[in-house]
Amino acid sequence: MIKADDLLGQRQRRLDNLKALEKLGIEIYPAKAKKQVANQNLITDFAKWKEKTVVQSGRLTSWRDHGKMVFADLMDYSAKIQLWLKKDGLKADLTQGFLGWRELKLLDVGDFIEVTSTVTKTSSGQVSLLVDRVRLLAKSLRPIPWQLSDKEQLLRRRYLDFNINPEKKALFERKAKFWEAQRRFLADHGFVEIETPVLEHVTGGADARPFTTFHNDLGESLYLRISTELFQKRLIASGFEKIYTFGPNFRNEGISEEHLQEYYQVEWYWAYASYRENMILVRDLFRYIAKEVYGKTKFESRGHSFDLSDDWSEIDYVKAIKEKFKIDIFKSTEAEIMAVLKDQKVILSGKVNRNRMIDNLWKLIRKTVSGPAFLINEPVFMSPLAKAKINDPLLTERFHVIIAGSELGNGYSEINDPQQQLARFLEQQQLREKGDDEAQMLDLDYVEMLEYGMPPVSGYGQSERIFWTLENVSAREGTLFPLMAYSLEENTSKIYGQKVTKYTKNNEQKTD
Repeated sequence: MIKADDLLGQRQRRLDNLKALEKLGIEIYPAKAKKQVANQNLITDFAKWKEKTVVQSGRLTSWRDHGKMVFADLMDYSAKIQLWLKKDGLKADLTQGFLGWRELKLLDVGDFIEVTSTVTKTSSGQVSLLVDRVRLLAKSLRPIPWQLSDKEQLLRRRYLDFNINPEKKALFERKAKFWEAQRRFLADHGFVEIETPVLEHVTGGADARPFTTFHNDLGESLYLRISTELFQKRLIASGFEKIYTFGPNFRNEGISEEHLQEYYQVEWYWAYASYRENMILVRDLFRYIAKEVYGKTKFESRGHSFDLSDDWSEIDYVKAIKEKFKIDIFKSTEAEIMAVLKDQKVILSGKVNRNRMIDNLWKLIRKTVSGPAFLINEPVFMSPLAKAKINDPLLTERFHVIIAGSELGNGYSEINDPQQQLARFLEQQQLREKGDDEAQMLDLDYVEMLEYGMPPVSGYGQSERIFWTLENVSAREGTLFPLMAYSLEENTSKIYGQKVTKYTKNNEQKTD
């Protein structure tokens, strides 16, 4: 960032310019402006716009004084275009906010302005706007640190990041198309978008630690959802047959290159469909996203190469662990499993139990899988909401999407036997009582719903991790405003004379 003394000095000079403009009767922050066309269109279609008068608005990003002429750059969402201002060419009218040559010195790089100009080219052939009117739209009180490259600072201040690195906006344009493509695909396949609560009395649908909050009016503790699963299945029982949700989920867990506590996810439920039918739908969706958003199916990400148009292989969970580590997940002792993990230098976090140890064995294998692949035959004891296979009741009708060493989606045939579901919940409850706060909660209201009857249904969920993988960016880089530890720019509290109050884990106040 800009050094403290430099920032304070430049800020004061800009405030002085603001006050000088106010004395002239200039409105500093008018409510209305005009913008006719994107800058990029003027550059690309110059022949169409040549010698035409246009009104353009944007941010002033540079200023080059040449005596009786000034060259500047005006940036809008699409591109930067050169402004060409001549001393004898400006039409001033301070009553209407139009600045004259003398008032130009009161503008600063970073200000938003509106210009009325003629589209032309300079003698060097550069497309430019020959300006005859300039109006201030918003004064910039702080100079943009154009040389800032610190990733942490840029992630904290995306408003600076995208001004300094405007090409990054294209990433999030593709992200918008990524979600649009999924909505279009699901609608084309007869799915209906619905909404489910974010605040829940009992949260479930995944093994994760939830965020908690308190509802003052109800006088009850609530959770932020970790999944939309249990409410969507309530709707399946009500008569809906093909439904999906888009929205944020929240998991109070660690931050990593692939994990954020708040993230966007699509989740759907398909009545009367098998998990095998769902696997085909998932595969087709991945291929659709690739072609609609990127126009290709081949990608390189995180040291892996993969082609989504290839045949998707299947990896057997039990067999893969046995072949790689000589561990039988049903018969090997916890000591034997732990010995392998120690040999692999795996550091376990949270509550350590058999399920967590086995899951970490699989994750070692997963890192080596480029995919595209489906992981199948996960054991019942690790899948509390998935149906057991008829021909092998120790395994489930569950699948995971594995690409570039990561899990990118999860689906299964849903349990609709209330007694079996209750038994699974009680097993999870025992794990919670032993200290595993990621185990699923006992949801008796959900079991009650199952007693009224729910048809066969297959569900599936995938998050924006797919986008991060296809783009080969980290979770934070692929999120507009990733949650980070709170930090205030060093001069902000000094400028405004305010201290920052934060809260500790026990809701105690802490002032910085």
